[in-house]
Amino acid sequence: MKTEFSLAFNEIMERSGLSRDTVMEALEAAMVSAFRRSVNASSAQGIEAHIDDATGEPRVFVEKEVVESVENSLTEVPLEAAREVDAEVEVGSVLLIDSTPPNFGRVAAQTAKQVILQRLREAERDAQYEEYVEREGDMVHGTVHSVTSQAVTIGLGRAEAILPRNQQIPGEHFRVRDRVRVYVLEVRKSSRGPVIVVSRSHPHMLRRLLEMEVPEINQGLVEIKSIAREAGKRAKVAVAAMRDNVDPVGACVGLRGVRIQSIVRDLNDEKIDVIEWNPDPPAFIAKALSPARVSGVYLDEEPDRGKTAVVVVPEDQLSLAIGRAGVNARLAAKLTGWRIDIKSLPEAAAESLRILKSDDLFSELAKEEAETIELVEATLTKKAENRPIPPEEYKTLTAFVNRIQGTIATERDAARQHMRARLKEIRAQIPPSAYQTSLQDVELSARVLRLLSEAEYETAGRVMEQLELDEDKILALQGFGPKGLVELRKTLKNFEFPEIVVEEEPELEAGELAEIEEIEGAEPAEVSEDVAEVVEAEGAEAEAAPAEQVKESEPDKEETGTDTDEKPEPLVPETEADLEKAFAGFAEKLRIPDVKEKEKTKTLEELPSIEQETQEKKQKFERRIVEFDPDSGENIVTIRRKRDQDDDWEEYEP
Repeated sequence: MKTEFSLAFNEIMERSGLSRDTVMEALEAAMVSAFRRSVNASSAQGIEAHIDDATGEPRVFVEKEVVESVENSLTEVPLEAAREVDAEVEVGSVLLIDSTPPNFGRVAAQTAKQVILQRLREAERDAQYEEYVEREGDMVHGTVHSVTSQAVTIGLGRAEAILPRNQQIPGEHFRVRDRVRVYVLEVRKSSRGPVIVVSRSHPHMLRRLLEMEVPEINQGLVEIKSIAREAGKRAKVAVAAMRDNVDPVGACVGLRGVRIQSIVRDLNDEKIDVIEWNPDPPAFIAKALSPARVSGVYLDEEPDRGKTAVVVVPEDQLSLAIGRAGVNARLAAKLTGWRIDIKSLPEAAAESLRILKSDDLFSELAKEEAETIELVEATLTKKAENRPIPPEEYKTLTAFVNRIQGTIATERDAARQHMRARLKEIRAQIPPSAYQTSLQDVELSARVLRLLSEAEYETAGRVMEQLELDEDKILALQGFGPKGLVELRKTLKNFEFPEIVVEEEPELEAGELAEIEEIEGAEPAEVSEDVAEVVEAEGAEAEAAPAEQVKESEPDKEETGTDTDEKPEPLVPETEADLEKAFAGFAEKLRIPDVKEKEKTKTLEELPSIEQETQEKKQKFERRIVEFDPDSGENIVTIRRKRDQDDDWEEYEP
């Protein structure tokens, strides 16, 4: 039979939707808070509360010190009573003692009511936040709870979301209890619970609706490449097939448009154009301007202006290509990522004629197109006089514009490539330090310096580059004349730019490192990463070094006084001081290269400083101490290492 406590406990879990551990933790914390208030206990005293799952009886355990005579019953317990809990406890120990007051259940229930409710509210808010923060970017269903001029409150079940006015579809009206689908835009925490902001005008909402209505998108057969949307007016979606024999547009539209019409109704009758994505930019731009018919697309990727596409359409298609208030052209530009300039066919033909007649670069082409130019001029005259134009003449205009615009694009690309090559040659002749020298460091007059600064010329190299490339651009500056140009050229020519010197850090040669290890009489110890890189870079020199080093380390015959066939007996030092004296002569033979290519003598005690130069990044210091072991008859190398100047030395054997 279920107890009253278990029934109430289950009801709390069901209402709040929280886990059993969360509710139990909140109840136990409330019991502790109620006990502290009832007995006025210190916050430093440890108190634990436990609730029996079966009976629902609370138990409070308090940390108390074991003493022989009790002076304060709240913090102390006699030894006899403590040993009933723990037989091995001693005086001075701290023990958890059951200190549940009589009728504590009723007192705790009254005192802990607000604490329990507050904990449950906080836990419920955290659970709501964790639930919806993972659903950012997803579609959810909700019911309209209230409608104001600023926002619409939508119930999502356990939580409420806010649909701001700027995230609503223009012209859309809501009524209380309407069922709507919204896109979760943002979820953030607040003192009153999670704030969920939803949207119906975001482009990704259209993406989610397509994923829900079109199974081919979820299956990976069709991919949405890009979306451009103006909520309430029009939207364009570019889709591509990931497999052959799949019609991406037909899959999104559905049989007789049933799929796309469902989305249109959900978005308050917003018009949606589904086009097939094409990797060729001209073909993609032409499709993006649908339903308008396009005669030609001509691309211009200028570094200053960006990517621009000139689109030529028949005169009767101009208004359709632009759209109402330019919405079709704007959406096509967002969809493709190109800046689109739409021109009618007569306008493009008139501009092509003007270029042929005014630009000397196309004089030869103008001679070749002489007969066509006469036909084009006659057609344009008819157009100006509002006379009828036969279709054949429109075809002539289209072919003429295609040839001229194609030639212009080819010449433009060739000119830009030539300009890039010339700019590369000019930059090769300018000192590199000129691009790091400010114009203020060059001795220019105040007037010339001010004019160049206003034109956003900051370095001397930039000005020298423009002078060689096109000095007319500097002459075109407001207030800049020939005298200023002469002064500028003369000053920059006579100015001596500093040379950029790259300082190289001295590197420890592989042969010198091997000599140090030979003299110490030990096996090669661990080397740093910097020294290892030097050894690998040296290649064959590092392999040949040991043989030469052995010869240099052998004692001279005259100094030892031995014959050629006899080997000198090894010196066995008894103390560290004798060892240093024995190695003093060998250490004087070591030469370490300096930055200025001068040789400096390094003693054995200075070797750690050499290694410090090669290990500046690691800041690691080492000292090697060689001691003679009489038992084994060998020299033992001990390395003392510290990572910082303040650290103690650590000894270990390699």
